[in-house]
Amino acid sequence: MRIMLLKNKVEKMVRGFICRKHAGIDGILVTVGLCIIALLICVVMKDELSAFIKTIVSSLTSKATGILGT
Repeated sequence: MRIMLLKNKVEKMVRGFICRKHAGIDGILVTVGLCIIALLICVVMKDELSAFIKTIVSSLTSKATGILGT
């Protein structure tokens, strides 16, 4: 009888532990993961990113010069 009561108590504890929700931990983990991915992209593709930014800046500069020149 005591073993059944102990078994039921342990089952309730395990179910409570498994079903318990941690508020906000999922969002924090996703945010940290995305930051790590962005950092890796910036480190690995540094040269490509700088070339991309230079292309955008030169394009916008030429368009601005065209608009201001007219």
